[in-house]
Amino acid sequence: RSRDVAGDDVVQQLVGIGAAETEHGAVGAQMDGHGDLPRGAPLRYIGRNTASGGTEDMAQYDTIFKNATVVNHDGQGQRDIAVKDGRIVALGTINGDAADVVDCTGLHILPGVIDTQVHFREPGLTHKEDLESGSLSAVMGGVTGVFEMPNTNPLTTTRDRFEEKIRLGTNRMHCDFAFYVGGTHDNVADLPELERLPGCAGIKVFMGSSTGSLLVQDDAGVEAILSAISRRAAFHSEDEYMLEERKHLRVPGDPSSHPVWRSPEVALNCTRRLVALARKTGKRIHVLHISTAEEMVFLADHKDVASVEVTPHHLTLDETAYERLGTYAQMNPPVRDKAHREGIWAGVHNGVADILGSDHAPHTREEKDHPYPESHSGMTGVQTLVPIMLDHVNAGRMSLERFVDMTSHGPNRLFGIANKGRIAVGYDADLTVVDLKRRETITNQWVKSRAGWTPYDGVTVTGWPVGTVVRGRRVMWDGELVTPATGQPMRFLEALPRN
Repeated sequence: RSRDVAGDDVVQQLVGIGAAETEHGAVGAQMDGHGDLPRGAPLRYIGRNTASGGTEDMAQYDTIFKNATVVNHDGQGQRDIAVKDGRIVALGTINGDAADVVDCTGLHILPGVIDTQVHFREPGLTHKEDLESGSLSAVMGGVTGVFEMPNTNPLTTTRDRFEEKIRLGTNRMHCDFAFYVGGTHDNVADLPELERLPGCAGIKVFMGSSTGSLLVQDDAGVEAILSAISRRAAFHSEDEYMLEERKHLRVPGDPSSHPVWRSPEVALNCTRRLVALARKTGKRIHVLHISTAEEMVFLADHKDVASVEVTPHHLTLDETAYERLGTYAQMNPPVRDKAHREGIWAGVHNGVADILGSDHAPHTREEKDHPYPESHSGMTGVQTLVPIMLDHVNAGRMSLERFVDMTSHGPNRLFGIANKGRIAVGYDADLTVVDLKRRETITNQWVKSRAGWTPYDGVTVTGWPVGTVVRGRRVMWDGELVTPATGQPMRFLEALPRN
């Protein structure tokens, strides 16, 4: 199959569900009266404020972002944001001195987008991604922080391996970060200590779709892990026993048989088992990348113990993706038909879905080009999360406030991230700056992932990230990397260091 698997066909798919559905839509729509910002048009700087005659060191603020529409916990409104020492120190109409003043007229500033599911493949699999390249892709797409997964080589299942990843990420990743520790049969006794390590997002368990010690397919193993921990744990929920029994349903050379093998029943059965174990142990679970309408209905009755993640891929693609993208549409759990896609959207609309995660899982073209089922499962996604979902916002499929709820407020609420996820005085100045009217075309060349491809190659969207600010530093601005890597581990309320 040709490696150039995305393009105009995917545009035609998005025409059916994206912003082209609305009068002021994205794909092929007329932007009446919107005045799109031309590609490459520079953002506006007021410049260095020296009106008082003082020096930069004597300025009241480090930076003031002026005249933006700020989207926050209290709605949308025009206001300025003042930053000092990496924190937000003032909101409203601000007239003080600053070393830098940035005019954001016509732009929206969101709390920094936090992608709570990425696979950056380091250590051991760096031919397809590493912490530096993955985080570069993140900030180029407007993402200010990520939670990274433990299925590396070696696995992130011990204190030494976890702390080595923290060392590898600090001041080398372009965004802030947290790492999951993998829960296994072998490290249950260590999990209470591991989940409290600085920079730990929690425990991640694979009940299906993994190999070696990271696979915990049995109820007894999952119960032991839940009994040992106190924080919310994240789960890949597919029934491994059913997957083994159904392998004969895979059709060689036909990736469209992937969702037949990994059926909705495989996902729902595992999620039912998982919820029962959460209730038995009295613990909180986070069910990753929900792919079925039935799971969304089931989980609506269990929101006291279960939080829910959905991905842009499952909200955007459907069964026709296999015809256009072949194995490049293959992921676990799989992209399914339109009915399941709409069922997932129903969960977004009614609030059952809590957060968005990209499930950025890069593989090389060579790995994706293997004939099915030897082809690798997973897609890139961290860099396209913001533009794909802003296109849905412009289509009227979700409000901008709901997008913020699912990408910053939601992660803050579910995981207790200290000082992140809100635009508020005292919080880190993590900001995602977007132009809701800007039309751009996503391309493989734009994607900074080492994998070098995206399933959305050639797709034109309306709504584009134009600035990524991490702890007050402009990291990406108008498509350019402007600050060297300064990534730091996130802190969590349930694991704050003791003084």
